[in-house]
Amino acid sequence: MKRIVAAIMGTALLGTLAIAGKPITIKGSDTMVILGQRWAEDYMKTHPGTVIQVTGGGSGTGIAALINGSADIAEASRLMKDKEKQEVKAKRGADVVEIPTALDGIAIYVNEKNPITKITTAQLKSIFQADTKKWTALGGPDAEIVLYSRENNSGTYAYFKEHVLKDEDFSAECQTLPGTAAIINAVAKDPNGIGYGGIGYAKGVRVLSVAGNDSSGYIDPTEANVASGKYPLARYLYWYCAGEPTGDAKQLVNWVLGDAGQKVVSEVGYYPLPKKSATMEKKTK
Repeated sequence: MKRIVAAIMGTALLGTLAIAGKPITIKGSDTMVILGQRWAEDYMKTHPGTVIQVTGGGSGTGIAALINGSADIAEASRLMKDKEKQEVKAKRGADVVEIPTALDGIAIYVNEKNPITKITTAQLKSIFQADTKKWTALGGPDAEIVLYSRENNSGTYAYFKEHVLKDEDFSAECQTLPGTAAIINAVAKDPNGIGYGGIGYAKGVRVLSVAGNDSSGYIDPTEANVASGKYPLARYLYWYCAGEPTGDAKQLVNWVLGDAGQKVVSEVGYYPLPKKSATMEKKTK
């Protein structure tokens, strides 16, 4: 808890990075790439001497880049594994520093023509393991459910597998797509489709209310519900790096955690960090 609060207050900072004038390289989460790019654009407008390069590819890709030294900062929509942190220590000679930078609720997307408005995590598990195959089981139309999922290097995929599927496998019937934008596009065009991803992408689709169990009540992924932990698929979005930052990188992190950076979070469609994160702490472990 102390580490998370310190990070949010800006006292714990990122990476052994950034010699003056050297580009800051950020890589990873597809969920976060739109946020990282906006942070970089806005920051460079007011800090013309700083160059920031942001690319996606998935949380796993970003973490691999952090391990091998080709990225200064890994953007991740999941927690780093202990093994990954040990690899950073072995190859980079520094401990991993973990920074929560924003909040997200993994949204469940269906087509706007689909009459379904709510779902339980147990129903999601059954659907994405193809045990439930028709929308009629949820009170919907007599049609086959079409599954859209992220690839396995995605932090969102990993989170969904852990928290919804209870670490069991997705159905082979899932169509895996390379990014959340691709899932949104597919579901928006497919009346029978269902997918999942960051709340910041949820445009042109219907977002379902989600219940963690049959008696907990259906919760919308609003800012208040995500920040309080009421929404069952609430999570932090992270920056990771090897060691403490210096120079331009240190200033960038302070800016991202400050008012200007958190304003960008809201503008992109994610949720700014809460002042107190005790209720969210449980979801990061």
